[in-house]
Amino acid sequence: MTKDSIAQLQKTRNGVAVDKLYETIEVVKEDPSIAEFRFRAKNKWVDGALNRTEIKAFYGAGKEDTLRTQPFILTNDEAPVLLGTDKGPNPVEYLLSALAGCMTTTMVYHAAARGIDIEEIESEFEGELDLRGFLKLDPTIRQGFRHVTAKFKIKSSASPELLKEIAQGSPVYDMVCNPVPVTMTVESK
Repeated sequence: MTKDSIAQLQKTRNGVAVDKLYETIEVVKEDPSIAEFRFRAKNKWVDGALNRTEIKAFYGAGKEDTLRTQPFILTNDEAPVLLGTDKGPNPVEYLLSALAGCMTTTMVYHAAARGIDIEEIESEFEGELDLRGFLKLDPTIRQGFRHVTAKFKIKSSASPELLKEIAQGSPVYDMVCNPVPVTMTVESK
């Protein structure tokens, strides 16, 4: 290894540029207004259960992001048993993916900031949903997930209890576990 590659390894932990992470933390401490972010998604219905979501622009660090030149396109559909064409995950599967991704990223970033090495993370998520709620057949049954199970297998020197505590700092975990007000408008076209 060269001297430069050793210096870079010391600045990177779990694939995270720790020096840049600490710089970001200090900048946010000095100016909390740059901590405000607004993420956006645009969706268009195609047919049946099929619809597509476009994600491109967001506001953060005091300005509009201009680095993304192409949008991310997410296809939402349902399995044939749910009357879809199976051209993409369904929205609740995307929610599980968002939860898994955010909890993993949170764990990696916070572990890096605390000097904890993580060699490997694997996880499995499962959500339980009763269609009778969605179909409004029984008003006592919730429309969404009634329970989500998250199972992590992690290779790290840190204790499972500490890693669990860190993962629970995930923004998506917070949104799933705590009600988030949603304001909705519907306009005629």
